[in-house]
Amino acid sequence: MDSDKQQYQQMTQEMMPKRPVLRNAVIAFVVGGLICVVGQGVQGFFMHQGMTTKEASAPTAVVMIGLGALLTGLGWYDRIVKHSGMGGTLPITGFANSMVAPAMEFRTEGLVMGVGARLFTVAGPVLVYGMTAAMVVGALRWLITGVA
Repeated sequence: MDSDKQQYQQMTQEMMPKRPVLRNAVIAFVVGGLICVVGQGVQGFFMHQGMTTKEASAPTAVVMIGLGALLTGLGWYDRIVKHSGMGGTLPITGFANSMVAPAMEFRTEGLVMGVGARLFTVAGPVLVYGMTAAMVVGALRWLITGVA
């Protein structure tokens, strides 16, 4: 019985198509790099408006998340991720995709009960704990230093 299982596993290994690991890694690197180039361009725009690097980082993140959400809503970001794998999933735009994609599946149920109810399915816990931690740290800073 064990030899039958081993023969079957060997046969399936031989029949299984080989994954192009190097090609996939190169595509993921290029697409992820292009997303980062766009982010760098957005940050450069804000810095050109007179912001420091530190000041420009928050609005850059907001714009990149917004772009990811917009592209997901249009159905384009899923195509990018399909062909690039982690190159499209890992950058901050992938966070927006993971937040908007579940909501888009329920758009036929309406804006409130469909999209609105599902929008924070994945990202909700992350946002809740992140905001709670920020408030706790801010309150501790205010109690210790007196500076808000």
